[in-house]
Amino acid sequence: MTVNALISTIGALTLGAAGAVLASNAVVRLVEDRSALAVDQVFSEESVPWASIETDGLSVILSGEAPDEAARFRALSVASTAVDASRLIDNFVIAQVDQTRAPDFSIELLKNDGGLSLIGLIPAEVDRDDLVRDIARTARGAEVSDLLEVADYPVPNGWEDATRFGLAAMQNLDRSKVSITAERVTIIAATDSQEEKARVEEILEGELPAGLELDLSITAPRPVISPYTLRFIIDAQGTAQFDACAAGTEQVRGQLVGAARSAGLTGDVDCVLGLGMPSPRWGRAGASAIAAVSEMGGGGITISDTDVTLESPAGFDEEKFNSIASDLENELPEVFALQAIYVPDPAANDATEQLEFLATLSPEGQVQLRGAVSSEFLKSSVESLALAKFGADRVYNATKVEAGLPDGWPLRVLTAVEALSEVNNGAVIVQGDVIQVRGNTGDTRSRSIISRILADKLDGEGTFKIDVDYKEELDPIASIPTPEECVAQIDAILAQTKITFEPGSSTVDDAGRTTIDRIAEVLKACVNVSVEIAGHTDSQGSEELNARISQSRADAVRTSLVTRRIPPERLTAVGYGEATPIADNGTEEGREANRRIEFTLSANTTDKAEATEAEPATDETGQE
Repeated sequence: MTVNALISTIGALTLGAAGAVLASNAVVRLVEDRSALAVDQVFSEESVPWASIETDGLSVILSGEAPDEAARFRALSVASTAVDASRLIDNFVIAQVDQTRAPDFSIELLKNDGGLSLIGLIPAEVDRDDLVRDIARTARGAEVSDLLEVADYPVPNGWEDATRFGLAAMQNLDRSKVSITAERVTIIAATDSQEEKARVEEILEGELPAGLELDLSITAPRPVISPYTLRFIIDAQGTAQFDACAAGTEQVRGQLVGAARSAGLTGDVDCVLGLGMPSPRWGRAGASAIAAVSEMGGGGITISDTDVTLESPAGFDEEKFNSIASDLENELPEVFALQAIYVPDPAANDATEQLEFLATLSPEGQVQLRGAVSSEFLKSSVESLALAKFGADRVYNATKVEAGLPDGWPLRVLTAVEALSEVNNGAVIVQGDVIQVRGNTGDTRSRSIISRILADKLDGEGTFKIDVDYKEELDPIASIPTPEECVAQIDAILAQTKITFEPGSSTVDDAGRTTIDRIAEVLKACVNVSVEIAGHTDSQGSEELNARISQSRADAVRTSLVTRRIPPERLTAVGYGEATPIADNGTEEGREANRRIEFTLSANTTDKAEATEAEPATDETGQE
């Protein structure tokens, strides 16, 4: 081989080797870039922003400060979904934890028929024995399991208020889970009825301390409705409304409300979810019946269980009514039976149909019975029913026995009196086969209740009209006095008779106990009001002694009110001694005036009132 050939061969081999090295490096860089890109992508998708990525050949180096060990492990797991775990190099460091930070204190109370258990972590400064005793009292003799732990850290702000509120809540609930932290109380509970649920919710929301958050979830069984009633009418003015509405599910309620909206119903709808729906096709039956009323432009429909009564508007075209009734009968599910009642023009009624029975109920509770009854037996029966419903010495019976009354008159008269008992004041009129109920009520459910009574009792043997208005001033819940009114009522009592004590002691005397009885009745009506009981003395004796006496007497009044079933968390006792006189201590009359007990709104009530007033006004869409 010549020298030139040898040189050419060596050059070719050298170039080949160099090319191989370059190609190998290019492949490595490609692998590195792809690996880094793949890991970066999964970190982005899984929200691992604190991690950094480097590559060294086939190795992927992960670094950064992980918030905790769990975050570090998660980052490694996420990275291993992009590249093989054997290629990962873990250079993560764990962030230092502040060992001086107080733990999250909490108590979880679990209460059921088997007893009450306590789980959680409380500050060491809290008297654990006192806390457990307080909780045991709410358990009403049930077994208490104490699984609390303690930690030696300061009591967080709000802890005492939250604990006091949580324990008070437990007293109102038999089956519940109450979770307490310094900032929030979470309550999950069950009550026996919708009424009890509403009562407990009102109490808890009213007594919530200022600054404490409440998560409240109370369930209650749906009421059993019997008879299951739907009544929808369009009156002579064209106003559509439900007198009664019941549904077994949200879907069925949606069917009924949707049909009513299409028929012209506006505003809020009270359609009760309840048990006892007589057919799974209740919604279809109700929607079809409402559509029939809409087609007539008036009249009404009453469904009581599976009995359907269609009533025409007065004087409606009879042939068209019969056609609408026939169509409805064909549309109703098989189990439903239709009765169609045509109402003629009132001007065409004969004299017999103009005879009427009238019962009135005055705002004072006095009942007058007038008009026609078919027999002496019915006259006596109506009076007996009225006495049972309204009480003795409240009923005046001026009915007269008349001949020729329509069939079914006794049933309609007795049913009318029963319906009257569901209003606060008003009247019922029976004329022909029609019962009219009108009046005022303090119960939002009255129209529905009256509809069920009439539909059930009449059972298609007559029609009815209901004109009953809800009046807030008659509602015992809505008419609860304001906090300021409550204190004013107490002040009025104290202006008449002071709370007095036995000489030289903090024991309330007989006259004082009578005064406290009256104040307790006021506080029972003021369910959301917390008050401060302030004890004051005259200037005789030392300041220290007077301070002790005033505190002791304020405590005695508080104890007396608690024994009269006023919740203790609503009462704060403070002794001011001789510091705030209202009269001259230089005279006996002045000293007598200065020895007193006063009631004022406590900080809890005033703080909540101020917070409510400070809320920004919103429009109907909820925007500020």
